[in-house]
Amino acid sequence: MGHYDELAEAGFDGGFPTAETVRLLRDELVFQRAVQSYLWSLPAINIWAMKEGSEATFGSGYHVLPIWQDRIDAKTLVTTPNFDVVYAMGYLDLGLHGPLVVEAPAGVQGMFDDFWQRPIAGPTIDGQLWRGDVGLAGPDAGKGGTYVLLPPGYDGPEPADGYVYRSRTNNVFLFWRAFFADPSDLSDAVGRIEQTVVYPLGARAGAAAMQFPRASGVACNMLFPSDGTYFELLDRFIQNEAVDPYDLDMRGFLHTLGIEKGRTFAPDPADRALLDKAARTAFKISKVTVTSLLPLEPGGTYFPDQPWVNTFAGQNTEFQSSATFTNLEQRTAFFAAAYSDSPGMVVDLVGKGAKYPATMKDVNGDPLAGGRSYSLRLPPDIPAALFWSVAIYDSVTASGLDNGQRFPSINTMDKPTANPDGSHDIYFGPDKPAGADDTNWLATVPGKGYFVILRLYGPGAEFFDQTWKPGDLHPIS
Repeated sequence: MGHYDELAEAGFDGGFPTAETVRLLRDELVFQRAVQSYLWSLPAINIWAMKEGSEATFGSGYHVLPIWQDRIDAKTLVTTPNFDVVYAMGYLDLGLHGPLVVEAPAGVQGMFDDFWQRPIAGPTIDGQLWRGDVGLAGPDAGKGGTYVLLPPGYDGPEPADGYVYRSRTNNVFLFWRAFFADPSDLSDAVGRIEQTVVYPLGARAGAAAMQFPRASGVACNMLFPSDGTYFELLDRFIQNEAVDPYDLDMRGFLHTLGIEKGRTFAPDPADRALLDKAARTAFKISKVTVTSLLPLEPGGTYFPDQPWVNTFAGQNTEFQSSATFTNLEQRTAFFAAAYSDSPGMVVDLVGKGAKYPATMKDVNGDPLAGGRSYSLRLPPDIPAALFWSVAIYDSVTASGLDNGQRFPSINTMDKPTANPDGSHDIYFGPDKPAGADDTNWLATVPGKGYFVILRLYGPGAEFFDQTWKPGDLHPIS
Protein backbone atom coordinates (compact mmCIF):
# COMPACT_ATOMS: atom_id res chain seq x y z
CA MET A 1 0.00 0.00 0.00
CA GLY A 2 1.39 3.38 -1.01
CA HIS A 3 1.37 6.50 1.11
CA TYR A 4 -1.68 8.00 -0.61
CA ASP A 5 -3.56 4.73 -0.27
CA GLU A 6 -2.75 4.74 3.45
CA LEU A 7 -4.22 8.23 3.78
CA ALA A 8 -7.33 7.43 1.78
CA GLU A 9 -7.93 4.17 3.65
CA ALA A 10 -7.27 5.53 7.15
CA GLY A 11 -9.63 3.84 9.56
CA PHE A 12 -12.73 5.18 11.25
CA ASP A 13 -14.52 3.27 14.04
CA GLY A 14 -18.19 3.96 14.65
CA GLY A 15 -17.97 7.04 12.48
CA PHE A 16 -14.98 8.47 14.33
CA PRO A 17 -11.29 8.42 13.45
CA THR A 18 -9.19 5.89 15.32
CA ALA A 19 -6.24 7.07 17.39
CA GLU A 20 -3.89 5.89 14.64
CA THR A 21 -5.92 7.79 12.01
CA VAL A 22 -5.78 10.97 14.10
CA ARG A 23 -2.00 10.66 14.38
CA LEU A 24 -1.56 9.86 10.68
CA LEU A 25 -3.80 12.60 9.32
CA ARG A 26 -2.75 15.25 11.82
CA ASP A 27 0.89 14.73 10.81
CA GLU A 28 -0.11 14.80 7.17
CA LEU A 29 -1.91 18.11 7.71
CA VAL A 30 1.18 19.63 9.34
CA PHE A 31 3.41 18.27 6.56
CA GLN A 32 1.18 19.55 3.75
CA ARG A 33 0.73 22.97 5.30
CA ALA A 34 4.46 23.21 5.95
CA VAL A 35 5.30 22.38 2.33
CA GLN A 36 2.85 24.95 1.01
CA SER A 37 3.96 27.53 3.56
CA TYR A 38 7.55 27.07 2.40
CA LEU A 39 6.62 27.59 -1.25
CA TRP A 40 4.28 30.51 -0.48
CA SER A 41 6.82 32.35 1.66
CA LEU A 42 9.81 31.92 -0.69
CA PRO A 43 9.80 35.60 -1.77
CA ALA A 44 9.92 36.72 1.85
CA ILE A 45 12.42 34.20 3.20
CA ASN A 46 14.72 34.54 0.19
CA ILE A 47 15.11 38.26 0.99
CA TRP A 48 15.02 37.74 4.78
CA ALA A 49 17.93 35.29 4.49
CA MET A 50 19.79 37.91 2.44
CA LYS A 51 19.15 40.50 5.17
CA GLU A 52 20.34 38.22 7.97
CA GLY A 53 23.40 37.07 6.04
CA SER A 54 24.36 40.60 5.05
CA GLU A 55 23.84 42.12 8.48
CA ALA A 56 25.80 39.35 10.19
CA THR A 57 28.73 40.06 7.85
CA PHE A 58 28.62 43.81 7.20
CA GLY A 59 26.49 45.29 9.97
CA SER A 60 22.92 46.58 10.16
CA GLY A 61 21.12 49.89 9.93
CA TYR A 62 19.58 52.20 7.36
CA HIS A 63 23.02 53.80 6.97
CA VAL A 64 24.83 50.55 6.02
CA LEU A 65 25.02 49.91 2.29
CA PRO A 66 27.50 47.17 1.30
CA ILE A 67 29.11 47.68 -2.11
CA TRP A 68 30.61 44.87 -4.16
CA GLN A 69 33.35 47.23 -5.26
CA ASP A 70 35.21 44.67 -7.41
CA ARG A 71 31.97 43.02 -8.58
CA ILE A 72 30.23 40.12 -6.94
CA ASP A 73 31.82 36.68 -7.25
CA ALA A 74 31.15 33.11 -6.12
CA LYS A 75 32.20 33.90 -2.53
CA THR A 76 28.89 35.71 -2.08
CA LEU A 77 26.27 32.99 -1.84
CA VAL A 78 23.04 34.48 -3.16
CA THR A 79 20.60 33.47 -5.87
CA THR A 80 21.60 34.41 -9.45
CA PRO A 81 23.67 37.55 -8.87
CA ASN A 82 24.79 39.62 -11.82
CA PHE A 83 28.59 39.48 -11.99
CA ASP A 84 28.84 42.20 -14.61
CA VAL A 85 27.68 45.32 -12.76
CA VAL A 86 28.64 46.89 -9.45
CA TYR A 87 26.12 45.94 -6.77
CA ALA A 88 24.93 47.65 -3.61
CA MET A 89 22.24 46.06 -1.45
CA GLY A 90 20.73 47.48 1.73
CA TYR A 91 17.89 46.63 4.11
CA LEU A 92 15.76 49.44 5.53
CA ASP A 93 13.53 48.86 8.57
CA LEU A 94 10.65 51.35 8.48
CA GLY A 95 9.08 49.65 11.50
CA LEU A 96 12.12 50.50 13.60
CA HIS A 97 13.06 53.90 12.18
CA GLY A 98 9.79 55.20 10.72
CA PRO A 99 9.71 56.84 7.28
CA LEU A 100 13.10 56.99 5.62
CA VAL A 101 14.43 59.31 2.93
CA VAL A 102 16.78 57.95 0.27
CA GLU A 103 18.77 60.37 -1.83
CA ALA A 104 19.46 58.19 -4.85
CA PRO A 105 22.56 59.05 -6.87
CA ALA A 106 22.62 59.75 -10.57
CA GLY A 107 23.52 56.97 -12.95
CA VAL A 108 22.25 53.90 -11.12
CA GLN A 109 19.62 51.38 -12.11
CA GLY A 110 17.86 50.43 -8.91
CA MET A 111 14.68 49.52 -7.14
CA PHE A 112 12.76 49.44 -3.89
CA ASP A 113 10.97 46.16 -3.15
CA ASP A 114 9.01 45.32 -0.06
CA PHE A 115 9.88 42.11 1.77
CA TRP A 116 7.51 40.04 -0.31
CA GLN A 117 9.66 41.31 -3.17
CA ARG A 118 6.83 43.36 -4.62
CA PRO A 119 7.79 46.65 -6.25
CA ILE A 120 6.68 49.43 -3.92
CA ALA A 121 3.96 51.72 -5.24
CA GLY A 122 5.20 55.25 -5.85
CA PRO A 123 3.75 58.42 -7.30
CA THR A 124 1.63 58.83 -10.39
CA ILE A 125 3.31 61.29 -12.76
CA ASP A 126 1.73 62.29 -16.07
CA GLY A 127 -0.66 59.37 -15.79
CA GLN A 128 2.04 56.77 -15.07
CA LEU A 129 2.13 54.94 -11.75
CA TRP A 130 5.74 54.30 -10.77
CA ARG A 131 6.38 51.04 -8.94
CA GLY A 132 9.70 50.03 -7.48
CA ASP A 133 12.03 51.38 -10.16
CA VAL A 134 14.66 53.97 -9.29
CA GLY A 135 17.28 55.58 -11.48
CA LEU A 136 17.58 54.83 -15.18
CA ALA A 137 14.20 53.08 -15.33
CA GLY A 138 12.58 55.19 -12.59
CA PRO A 139 10.97 58.61 -12.32
CA ASP A 140 14.34 60.37 -11.93
CA ALA A 141 15.44 58.88 -15.30
CA GLY A 142 18.95 58.31 -14.00
CA LYS A 143 19.52 61.90 -12.90
CA GLY A 144 19.25 61.08 -9.22
CA GLY A 145 16.42 62.06 -6.92
CA THR A 146 14.95 62.09 -3.45
CA TYR A 147 12.71 59.17 -2.51
CA VAL A 148 10.56 58.99 0.64
CA LEU A 149 9.63 55.50 1.92
CA LEU A 150 6.52 55.31 4.10
CA PRO A 151 5.72 52.26 6.29
CA PRO A 152 2.44 50.33 6.31
CA GLY A 153 -0.39 52.26 7.93
CA TYR A 154 1.43 55.58 7.82
CA ASP A 155 -1.04 58.35 8.73
CA GLY A 156 1.31 61.30 9.25
CA PRO A 157 1.57 64.42 7.13
CA GLU A 158 2.18 63.91 3.44
CA PRO A 159 5.86 64.57 2.63
CA ALA A 160 6.19 67.77 0.64
CA ASP A 161 9.25 66.83 -1.36
CA GLY A 162 10.55 63.80 -3.20
CA TYR A 163 9.03 60.76 -4.83
CA VAL A 164 6.81 59.13 -2.21
CA TYR A 165 6.73 55.32 -2.12
CA ARG A 166 4.38 53.44 0.24
CA SER A 167 5.56 50.04 1.43
CA ARG A 168 3.27 47.17 2.43
CA THR A 169 5.98 45.75 4.73
CA ASN A 170 8.08 47.25 7.49
CA ASN A 171 11.26 46.21 5.71
CA VAL A 172 12.37 47.51 2.33
CA PHE A 173 15.08 46.17 0.03
CA LEU A 174 17.27 48.87 -1.53
CA PHE A 175 19.11 47.54 -4.59
CA TRP A 176 21.46 49.59 -6.77
CA ARG A 177 23.30 48.46 -9.89
CA ALA A 178 25.91 50.67 -11.51
CA PHE A 179 27.29 49.99 -14.98
CA PHE A 180 30.90 50.32 -16.08
CA ALA A 181 32.77 50.42 -19.37
CA ASP A 182 36.18 49.19 -18.27
CA PRO A 183 36.36 46.07 -16.05
CA SER A 184 39.78 47.16 -14.82
CA ASP A 185 38.48 50.47 -13.42
CA LEU A 186 35.25 50.39 -11.43
CA SER A 187 35.96 53.55 -9.46
CA ASP A 188 33.35 55.65 -11.24
CA ALA A 189 30.58 53.08 -10.65
CA VAL A 190 31.57 52.73 -6.99
CA GLY A 191 31.79 56.49 -6.59
CA ARG A 192 28.29 56.96 -7.95
CA ILE A 193 26.86 54.53 -5.40
CA GLU A 194 28.75 56.24 -2.59
CA GLN A 195 26.66 59.36 -3.24
CA THR A 196 23.68 57.55 -1.66
CA VAL A 197 22.34 59.12 1.54
CA VAL A 198 19.65 57.55 3.77
CA TYR A 199 18.13 59.19 6.85
CA PRO A 200 14.89 59.33 8.87
CA LEU A 201 12.29 61.72 7.50
CA GLY A 202 12.84 65.19 8.95
CA ALA A 203 16.07 64.20 10.73
CA ARG A 204 18.83 64.50 8.16
CA ALA A 205 21.10 66.51 10.43
CA GLY A 206 21.11 63.92 13.20
CA ALA A 207 21.24 60.82 11.00
CA ALA A 208 23.92 58.17 11.29
CA ALA A 209 26.80 58.66 8.87
CA MET A 210 26.62 56.45 5.82
CA GLN A 211 28.81 53.36 5.75
CA PHE A 212 29.75 51.51 2.57
CA PRO A 213 31.38 48.22 3.60
CA ARG A 214 33.45 46.59 0.88
CA ALA A 215 31.83 43.25 0.06
CA SER A 216 33.81 41.85 -2.87
CA GLY A 217 35.78 38.76 -1.97
CA VAL A 218 34.15 38.50 1.47
CA ALA A 219 32.58 35.12 2.23
CA CYS A 220 28.90 35.77 2.91
CA ASN A 221 26.05 33.25 2.92
CA MET A 222 22.78 34.93 1.94
CA LEU A 223 20.92 31.80 0.79
CA PHE A 224 17.62 30.63 2.23
CA PRO A 225 17.72 27.21 3.95
CA SER A 226 16.69 23.94 2.34
CA ASP A 227 16.00 22.26 5.68
CA GLY A 228 13.88 22.81 8.78
CA THR A 229 15.79 25.91 9.83
CA TYR A 230 13.78 27.63 7.08
CA PHE A 231 10.83 27.79 9.47
CA GLU A 232 12.95 29.51 12.11
CA LEU A 233 13.67 32.29 9.60
CA LEU A 234 10.00 32.36 8.67
CA ASP A 235 9.08 32.82 12.33
CA ARG A 236 11.56 35.70 12.70
CA PHE A 237 10.08 37.32 9.60
CA ILE A 238 6.52 37.00 10.94
CA GLN A 239 7.49 38.45 14.33
CA ASN A 240 9.18 41.47 12.71
CA GLU A 241 6.67 42.27 10.00
CA ALA A 242 3.35 44.04 9.80
CA VAL A 243 0.25 41.89 9.36
CA ASP A 244 -1.19 42.26 5.87
CA PRO A 245 -4.93 41.44 5.74
CA TYR A 246 -4.38 39.76 2.38
CA ASP A 247 -2.20 37.12 4.08
CA LEU A 248 -4.59 35.94 6.80
CA ASP A 249 -5.50 32.62 5.17
CA MET A 250 -1.88 31.65 4.62
CA ARG A 251 -1.02 32.84 8.11
CA GLY A 252 -3.59 30.25 9.17
CA PHE A 253 -1.33 27.64 7.60
CA LEU A 254 1.51 29.00 9.73
CA HIS A 255 -0.67 28.84 12.85
CA THR A 256 -0.97 25.08 12.27
CA LEU A 257 2.84 24.93 12.37
CA GLY A 258 3.05 26.97 15.56
CA ILE A 259 4.17 30.18 13.82
CA GLU A 260 2.03 33.15 14.85
CA LYS A 261 2.81 36.81 15.45
CA GLY A 262 3.29 37.40 19.18
CA ARG A 263 3.65 33.68 19.97
CA THR A 264 6.85 31.74 20.68
CA PHE A 265 7.66 29.16 18.01
CA ALA A 266 8.62 26.02 19.95
CA PRO A 267 7.85 22.79 18.08
CA ASP A 268 8.45 19.56 19.98
CA PRO A 269 11.14 17.18 18.65
CA ALA A 270 8.67 15.14 16.61
CA ASP A 271 7.18 18.19 14.91
CA ARG A 272 10.63 19.68 14.35
CA ALA A 273 11.64 16.49 12.53
CA LEU A 274 8.43 16.64 10.50
CA LEU A 275 9.06 20.28 9.55
CA ASP A 276 12.59 19.38 8.47
CA LYS A 277 11.23 16.72 6.12
CA ALA A 278 8.63 19.16 4.80
CA ALA A 279 11.27 21.82 4.12
CA ARG A 280 13.55 19.38 2.32
CA THR A 281 10.59 18.18 0.24
CA ALA A 282 9.45 21.73 -0.58
CA PHE A 283 12.94 22.75 -1.62
CA LYS A 284 13.04 19.85 -4.07
CA ILE A 285 9.56 20.71 -5.34
CA SER A 286 10.80 24.24 -6.02
CA LYS A 287 13.59 22.79 -8.15
CA VAL A 288 11.16 20.60 -10.08
CA THR A 289 9.10 23.74 -10.69
CA VAL A 290 12.14 25.49 -12.15
CA THR A 291 13.33 22.62 -14.33
CA SER A 292 10.11 20.97 -15.44
CA LEU A 293 6.94 22.94 -14.69
CA LEU A 294 7.84 26.53 -15.62
CA PRO A 295 8.52 25.68 -19.30
CA LEU A 296 4.97 24.28 -19.56
CA GLU A 297 3.33 27.55 -18.52
CA PRO A 298 1.96 29.91 -21.22
CA GLY A 299 4.90 31.92 -22.49
CA GLY A 300 7.23 29.88 -20.27
CA THR A 301 9.86 29.75 -23.00
CA TYR A 302 11.04 32.65 -25.15
CA PHE A 303 11.41 30.84 -28.47
CA PRO A 304 9.56 27.91 -30.06
CA ASP A 305 11.39 24.60 -29.74
CA GLN A 306 14.19 26.13 -27.64
CA PRO A 307 14.70 25.64 -23.88
CA TRP A 308 15.30 29.32 -22.98
CA VAL A 309 12.79 29.91 -20.17
CA ASN A 310 10.93 33.11 -19.35
CA THR A 311 10.01 33.44 -15.67
CA PHE A 312 8.08 36.66 -16.22
CA ALA A 313 5.80 35.56 -19.03
CA GLY A 314 2.99 38.10 -19.03
CA GLN A 315 5.20 41.00 -17.88
CA ASN A 316 3.58 41.14 -14.45
CA THR A 317 5.70 41.61 -11.33
CA GLU A 318 3.16 39.76 -9.17
CA PHE A 319 2.68 36.89 -11.66
CA GLN A 320 -0.97 37.83 -12.22
CA SER A 321 -1.00 38.52 -15.95
CA SER A 322 -4.07 36.30 -16.38
CA ALA A 323 -6.06 38.66 -14.12
CA THR A 324 -7.86 35.62 -12.68
CA PHE A 325 -5.14 33.89 -10.60
CA THR A 326 -1.57 34.12 -9.40
CA ASN A 327 0.67 31.85 -11.43
CA LEU A 328 2.31 29.98 -8.57
CA GLU A 329 4.56 27.98 -10.87
CA GLN A 330 6.10 31.18 -12.22
CA ARG A 331 6.28 32.70 -8.75
CA THR A 332 7.92 29.66 -7.16
CA ALA A 333 10.37 29.22 -10.02
CA PHE A 334 11.49 32.83 -9.86
CA PHE A 335 11.97 33.17 -6.11
CA ALA A 336 13.59 29.75 -5.77
CA ALA A 337 16.31 30.93 -8.14
CA ALA A 338 16.38 34.73 -7.99
CA TYR A 339 15.47 37.83 -6.02
CA SER A 340 14.08 41.32 -6.69
CA ASP A 341 11.74 42.44 -9.42
CA SER A 342 10.43 45.66 -10.86
CA PRO A 343 8.62 46.79 -14.01
CA GLY A 344 11.98 47.74 -15.49
CA MET A 345 12.99 44.08 -15.29
CA VAL A 346 9.70 42.67 -16.49
CA VAL A 347 8.03 44.92 -19.05
CA ASP A 348 9.13 44.84 -22.69
CA LEU A 349 11.01 48.13 -23.05
CA VAL A 350 13.01 48.49 -26.24
CA GLY A 351 16.43 49.90 -25.42
CA LYS A 352 15.69 50.02 -21.68
CA GLY A 353 15.40 47.58 -18.80
CA ALA A 354 16.66 44.03 -19.25
CA LYS A 355 15.76 40.51 -20.31
CA TYR A 356 17.07 37.30 -18.78
CA PRO A 357 16.59 34.17 -20.90
CA ALA A 358 17.85 31.14 -18.98
CA THR A 359 18.41 27.50 -19.85
CA MET A 360 19.17 24.37 -17.86
CA LYS A 361 19.20 22.07 -20.88
CA ASP A 362 21.17 21.46 -24.03
CA VAL A 363 19.79 21.26 -27.57
CA ASN A 364 18.75 17.63 -26.96
CA GLY A 365 16.76 18.50 -23.86
CA ASP A 366 19.30 16.94 -21.50
CA PRO A 367 20.33 18.71 -18.26
CA LEU A 368 23.63 20.58 -18.45
CA ALA A 369 26.37 18.43 -16.92
CA GLY A 370 29.55 19.86 -15.43
CA GLY A 371 31.67 17.05 -16.84
CA ARG A 372 30.69 17.70 -20.46
CA SER A 373 31.64 20.47 -22.87
CA TYR A 374 29.20 22.61 -24.86
CA SER A 375 29.20 25.49 -27.31
CA LEU A 376 26.68 28.31 -27.60
CA ARG A 377 26.49 30.53 -30.67
CA LEU A 378 25.30 34.11 -30.21
CA PRO A 379 24.51 35.49 -33.69
CA PRO A 380 25.93 38.85 -34.84
CA ASP A 381 24.51 42.16 -33.64
CA ILE A 382 23.44 41.03 -30.19
CA PRO A 383 20.52 43.36 -29.35
CA ALA A 384 21.74 44.89 -26.09
CA ALA A 385 22.19 48.66 -26.06
CA LEU A 386 24.02 48.70 -22.71
CA PHE A 387 25.72 45.31 -22.61
CA TRP A 388 25.17 41.56 -22.75
CA SER A 389 26.56 38.78 -20.60
CA VAL A 390 26.49 35.02 -20.21
CA ALA A 391 26.74 33.63 -16.68
CA ILE A 392 26.54 30.18 -15.08
CA TYR A 393 24.97 29.13 -11.78
CA ASP A 394 24.91 26.11 -9.50
CA SER A 395 21.77 24.11 -10.29
CA VAL A 396 21.02 23.41 -6.61
CA THR A 397 21.76 26.71 -4.84
CA ALA A 398 21.30 29.02 -7.88
CA SER A 399 24.37 30.90 -6.63
CA GLY A 400 27.31 31.62 -8.89
CA LEU A 401 29.12 28.45 -9.94
CA ASP A 402 32.39 28.31 -8.02
CA ASN A 403 34.45 27.23 -11.03
CA GLY A 404 37.89 28.59 -10.17
CA GLN A 405 37.62 31.54 -12.53
CA ARG A 406 37.45 35.05 -11.11
CA PHE A 407 33.86 35.47 -12.29
CA PRO A 408 31.60 32.75 -13.73
CA SER A 409 30.54 35.07 -16.53
CA ILE A 410 31.55 36.68 -19.82
CA ASN A 411 30.32 40.13 -20.80
CA THR A 412 30.60 42.75 -23.53
CA MET A 413 33.25 44.68 -21.62
CA ASP A 414 35.50 41.59 -21.49
CA LYS A 415 35.77 41.88 -25.29
CA PRO A 416 35.28 38.16 -25.92
CA THR A 417 36.69 36.72 -29.12
CA ALA A 418 34.29 37.22 -32.04
CA ASN A 419 33.98 35.22 -35.24
CA PRO A 420 34.63 36.95 -38.61
CA ASP A 421 30.88 37.46 -39.11
CA GLY A 422 30.52 39.17 -35.72
CA SER A 423 28.93 36.21 -33.96
CA HIS A 424 30.32 34.87 -30.69
CA ASP A 425 30.87 31.26 -29.67
CA ILE A 426 30.76 30.79 -25.90
CA TYR A 427 32.20 27.52 -24.60
CA PHE A 428 31.41 25.64 -21.40
CA GLY A 429 33.29 22.69 -19.99
CA PRO A 430 35.65 21.42 -17.27
CA ASP A 431 38.61 21.97 -19.61
CA LYS A 432 39.05 24.59 -22.29
CA PRO A 433 37.69 23.06 -25.51
CA ALA A 434 39.57 23.22 -28.77
CA GLY A 435 38.82 26.51 -30.50
CA ALA A 436 38.15 28.36 -27.26
CA ASP A 437 40.32 30.89 -25.50
CA ASP A 438 40.16 32.52 -22.09
CA THR A 439 37.82 35.27 -23.27
CA ASN A 440 35.02 32.94 -24.39
CA TRP A 441 35.27 29.90 -22.11
CA LEU A 442 33.44 29.34 -18.82
CA ALA A 443 34.80 26.52 -16.70
CA THR A 444 32.36 23.98 -15.28
CA VAL A 445 32.75 21.52 -12.41
CA PRO A 446 32.46 17.75 -13.00
CA GLY A 447 29.62 16.29 -10.97
CA LYS A 448 27.84 19.64 -10.64
CA GLY A 449 24.87 20.60 -12.75
CA TYR A 450 24.45 24.23 -13.73
CA PHE A 451 22.28 26.60 -15.70
CA VAL A 452 23.01 29.54 -17.99
CA ILE A 453 21.52 33.04 -17.99
CA LEU A 454 21.89 35.32 -21.00
CA ARG A 455 21.43 38.92 -19.86
CA LEU A 456 20.49 41.62 -22.36
CA TYR A 457 20.59 45.12 -20.87
CA GLY A 458 18.75 47.57 -23.07
CA PRO A 459 17.27 44.80 -25.25
CA GLY A 460 16.62 45.73 -28.87
CA ALA A 461 13.53 45.24 -31.00
CA GLU A 462 15.21 42.29 -32.70
CA PHE A 463 14.95 40.33 -29.46
CA PHE A 464 11.26 41.04 -29.04
CA ASP A 465 10.27 40.30 -32.65
CA GLN A 466 12.62 37.28 -32.62
CA THR A 467 14.56 38.30 -35.69
CA TRP A 468 17.50 37.70 -33.36
CA LYS A 469 17.64 34.78 -30.96
CA PRO A 470 20.46 32.87 -29.29
CA GLY A 471 21.44 29.39 -30.33
CA ASP A 472 21.24 26.34 -28.12
CA LEU A 473 23.97 24.70 -26.11
CA HIS A 474 25.41 21.92 -28.26
CA PRO A 475 27.43 19.11 -26.67
CA ILE A 476 30.94 18.87 -28.12
CA SER A 477 32.32 16.14 -25.86
